[in-house]
Amino acid sequence: MPAPVRLAACECLTPFGGTADTLAALLRGKSALRATPVLGREGGDAVPLALLPGRALDETAPPAWLAALRGFLAPVCGPDWGAARRPVCVTSSNFGVGSLYAFRRSGDAAHTPHGSTHGSVALVRGACGWGENVTVFSHACVSAHLGLLHAARLVGSGAADEALVVSYDFLSPFVAGGFHALKILNADFPAPYCERATGSIGLGDGAAFAIVARDRGDFALGAHALHNEMFHATANQPDGAGFATAFAPVARAAAERGLRNLWVKGHGTGTLEAGRLETAAVAAAFPGARLTGWKGGLGHTLGSCGLVELAVAAAAMRGGRAPGVAGGAAPAFADHVALDAIDTGASDGVVCASNAFGGAHAALLLHHV
Repeated sequence: MPAPVRLAACECLTPFGGTADTLAALLRGKSALRATPVLGREGGDAVPLALLPGRALDETAPPAWLAALRGFLAPVCGPDWGAARRPVCVTSSNFGVGSLYAFRRSGDAAHTPHGSTHGSVALVRGACGWGENVTVFSHACVSAHLGLLHAARLVGSGAADEALVVSYDFLSPFVAGGFHALKILNADFPAPYCERATGSIGLGDGAAFAIVARDRGDFALGAHALHNEMFHATANQPDGAGFATAFAPVARAAAERGLRNLWVKGHGTGTLEAGRLETAAVAAAFPGARLTGWKGGLGHTLGSCGLVELAVAAAAMRGGRAPGVAGGAAPAFADHVALDAIDTGASDGVVCASNAFGGAHAALLLHHV
């Protein structure tokens, strides 16, 4: 069995602050979601959004989130990243698309240079001083998993010494309005994995970075699975086969490594159908594992959620306690849903899962070295 690559560093930025502050807030049961007009200054229904402190939902040129992102990425800025042996993977589900919407509304051409995917990445790359070896990934809400898997393969194959994965998703009226139009973003606050009459989600600003390496780091990326059902543009296969298919190789890898005391950080946006499917699939693939999720406190950070929540999960492993389901309240879908905090002190590892439009699934196994 080849040695897995390691997670040498992983940090996140949420409306609560950095990783430590985010974990502490979730353990205290705090939520960053606030009722906010879905179209920013143009109004609309109030929906649960979690924005960085002091940031309005409306777009500016250059984007108002750039300064916060650059400050967060300061530890991984500089020309050594983006070199041939130290590549950078940048992921997001929306990059700067809100700027294109702002141009459409205002006609101000200042929004357009960073509105496209590559324009947005070029803006961040320039701010961080990276070299040219930067690869871009975007696949809805499993985007960060794609970047992380690619980075692990580069390092594991010896094609790179280390790899940096960066993910960022900042909300805009375009993104919030789109989810609202699908009627899954409403006035209710999310309660993932919990019985209620109507499902709901919240959205949040989020960014994260991870460094993948061969020989440093206290956690290993023991397995990583990606699967796309190709079933429907927005729905999962009704029998839950997509979740089961993504979990199966991770469960096999855990068994091969003798890891039996696991817990699961699920996707858990707050939609009822997907939540039930994921809850059942977790019980089948990882018997006895407690299931938790934090989008009821952070909002759904879209394509960055996999990396944002990985940073919190790793910190929870180090600290000995993981937050229970943020925003959750009894009754839950099943007994293995953890409404209260989980003791991680004796756990072997954590399975981190994400799910995306189009029936895309991702799961990874993080365990102690």
